[in-house]
Amino acid sequence: MNPQCQKCHTPFDIPDDDLAFLEKVAPEYRGIKQPIPPPTLCPNCRQIRRQSHINQINLYKRKCDKTGQDMLSNVHPSSPYKVYNQEFWWSDEWDAATYGQEFDFSRPFFEQYQELFLKVPRPSLFTGFRYDENCDYTNYAGKNKNCYLMFDADYCRDTYYSYSTNHTTNCMDCYRARDTELCYEAIDCKNCYNCKFITNSSQCYDSAFLDNCEGCKHSFMSFNQQHKEYFIYNRQGTKEEYETLMAQLASSQNVEHYKREFARIKTQFPKKYMHGIQNENVSGDYIYNSKDLQESFDCNDVRDGKYLYQVFGSDIKDSRDCDEIGDFAELVYESSNSGYKIQNVLFSINILDNNSNILYSNHCHYSANLFGCIGMKRKQYCILNKQYTKEEYEELVPKIIDWMRKTGEWGDHFPAKLSPYAYNESMAMDYEPLTREQALAQGLTWRDEDKKKVPQTYVIPDLISQVPDTITQEILGCVECQSNFKIIPQELEFYRAQGLPIPSRCFKCRNTTRRASRNLRTLYDRICSHCSTPIRTTYSPDRPETIYCEKCYLEAVY
Repeated sequence: MNPQCQKCHTPFDIPDDDLAFLEKVAPEYRGIKQPIPPPTLCPNCRQIRRQSHINQINLYKRKCDKTGQDMLSNVHPSSPYKVYNQEFWWSDEWDAATYGQEFDFSRPFFEQYQELFLKVPRPSLFTGFRYDENCDYTNYAGKNKNCYLMFDADYCRDTYYSYSTNHTTNCMDCYRARDTELCYEAIDCKNCYNCKFITNSSQCYDSAFLDNCEGCKHSFMSFNQQHKEYFIYNRQGTKEEYETLMAQLASSQNVEHYKREFARIKTQFPKKYMHGIQNENVSGDYIYNSKDLQESFDCNDVRDGKYLYQVFGSDIKDSRDCDEIGDFAELVYESSNSGYKIQNVLFSINILDNNSNILYSNHCHYSANLFGCIGMKRKQYCILNKQYTKEEYEELVPKIIDWMRKTGEWGDHFPAKLSPYAYNESMAMDYEPLTREQALAQGLTWRDEDKKKVPQTYVIPDLISQVPDTITQEILGCVECQSNFKIIPQELEFYRAQGLPIPSRCFKCRNTTRRASRNLRTLYDRICSHCSTPIRTTYSPDRPETIYCEKCYLEAVY
């Protein structure tokens, strides 16, 4: 099948394996399958639609709608949605089933869902609240301890200002780092220790400014190297040279100089067509330890998947068209931000912990057999939060699906216009930026910036040794966006221990720069620069790097 995307009007392919998967995950009631129609949007537009419902890093101070207490939330105070602080939301003092409503066969399902969504309270943040310890300033994260401004992360300790990290300890300003310790500005790295400003590297120690390196230690400004020590600018150096260069990183001026040099030099070395290792039959980029995974990005430990984005954890398999699912997820389709033992979850968001057979639901946990539900915990056989018997549920759901076929809703994820977030608050803005006028023209909402910015009067010393303890009491202003930010005591301690300068930009701008340094989620057909083998890569043909297939890359590097 080669339909035209209803949003971007680009023709896209729906191969037989996609149709077979839809048949596999089609829900069944009383022995009769409810077929899922082929998608009406191309894979990229489907991804953007899901991402429009996710706000990870824009946080606001507001009041809990139940207790009146001050709290931090990713829902703006002016939003019409009810928000409870996490402690109360997870308590037994309220029950989302009290908001249950009858299904109305004279109205579209999405209209009824939105009506319920405005009534049912949502948690202030989306975290593994019951597993976390001292992680009040994290979001879309779980099972962490002593973390601050960390997002899309699990199993981390004493980690700050980082995004999409797993199993990190005493790290800061990292992006897609895993199993790392004492690292700063580690991007797409694994099993590294005490490293700074490194990218696409693994098992490296006590080093700075490395790219595509493995098993290197005491090295500086090196590329495509393996198991080297005191390697400097891709040549053998000395311990004295290494220590002299590392000491220079205490100056912010020196750090900026080396960052520019690092960005310039690394384009001169051959690159493998994709970022990833220990894979079998995969396509996409930034994929690790996966098998039979196609058209996917930023994934670890996945089996049998397609169109997956930022999916990582343990034992994730047989899922498609998902963002950020993890830990024992199976048969998940057109869903996002869900995991921890879930199965047969379709068209849903924020489904966490031991859920099965969930359709068109949001923020539901420890539940089964839900349709169009919000905020349910330990429930089953509910529709629009109303309780039914098993027999009633299995009789009514097929009727609702048939009605949704007539309204043209069945088989599509929630429309972007139903998102509780403004478009420029959501993740969609990161991958498909729109202007205010463009967003409003599409029926999306937009939130104008409402922060009062205090001009920075404090002058940050160039050297970390010159920074006093009192800097933690200063209000700083980002040199890029002018937003205010502060230095927390743990952060200052980290900079001093690592011999690093105080940043002059806020977390959001630093995070945006890290994300922009990575390849976009677009695949191009190219040929290997050495042997002319056809390859699919995220390196566009107009980029300056030399791109090799895996065989030629390994021969050139090892």
